[in-house]
Amino acid sequence: MLVLTIYILTFSVGFPANIFTFATLLGKARRHVSPSDILLLNLTAADLLLLLFLPFKMVEAAAGMTWPLPVVLCPVANFCFYSSIYLSSFFLAALSVERYLGVVFPLQYKDRRRPARVMAVSVVLWLLACSHCSIVFVAQYHGGGNQTLANRSTVIGSDGSTVNGFKLGSSKINSRISSPNMSKLSSHTVSTSKISTTKGANIQDISGPKCYDDFSDDQLSFVLPLRLEVFLVLFLLPFTITIFCYINFVRVLLARPNIPLEKKQRAMGLAVATMVNFGVCFAPYNISHVVGFVEKRSPDWRVYALLLTSLNAALDPLVFYFSSTAVQRAMAGVVVAILLGGPGGRRG
Repeated sequence: MLVLTIYILTFSVGFPANIFTFATLLGKARRHVSPSDILLLNLTAADLLLLLFLPFKMVEAAAGMTWPLPVVLCPVANFCFYSSIYLSSFFLAALSVERYLGVVFPLQYKDRRRPARVMAVSVVLWLLACSHCSIVFVAQYHGGGNQTLANRSTVIGSDGSTVNGFKLGSSKINSRISSPNMSKLSSHTVSTSKISTTKGANIQDISGPKCYDDFSDDQLSFVLPLRLEVFLVLFLLPFTITIFCYINFVRVLLARPNIPLEKKQRAMGLAVATMVNFGVCFAPYNISHVVGFVEKRSPDWRVYALLLTSLNAALDPLVFYFSSTAVQRAMAGVVVAILLGGPGGRRG
């Protein structure tokens, strides 16, 4: 219930906020586009990608963390969900670099500031994030094509009745039943979540398929090293760059007395909002990659760490607010309109 509640709150806050921001930035870009506008548009697009596929996660949470939807949607939903996470980390880091260069090297950067170059970098970041997250498609078929078993409800009786084309007592079905690691019954993408036993049956009711969970040893040997590489390339590298850029960005701004106080406050707000995003939303999930690699298994708390990543879509509007004066003006206009249209306000 906690998972479903967080997903619903994230969608309720994040979707309208990101639609509003995207429309505002797009309107400004049509008049005059800047490198920061391009980065913010890409960041908003990444958030919307997550939010559009968040209802799939809501359905999964409502079904008790089992996958009630068609099997083919599992890798698609996870690919978009994970790609959005790392696209956000990339574009947050790119935004920090743009701010850092603009303040620390204002003259040199102004001469080389070209929207076309930022667009080219954006394409590279999309390709890098999506290519890494395509692991969900590759891993689905890694280690054998037994994923169809995961979507069946099976009862094996003590009378030797046939089950899914196999007879109880055959070497093939017994090898599956007697395996000490029952997760080998499943594929990487959809796996069985419930194995119960009743009187008069050897094994009963393998049901409740799960999405991207319960890995076999062979699948873990493939997935865990790739997760570690994802941690290093898609999280640790952009996080390190972001910390370096914002520390120097804020330090230089505070050291300049001619910079208006309002601009300094915006810079501090942007740095804090970005660090909260990385520290709260991205860090726990990516740390689970390292823990899983060391322990040779997926940590039990990984599902809650993944839950935190969705909050990024609700927190990013703070980054937009501190990064763009156009978004600030638009939000101020909305607040004024709400106040004037309220019960105690002026009505037309």
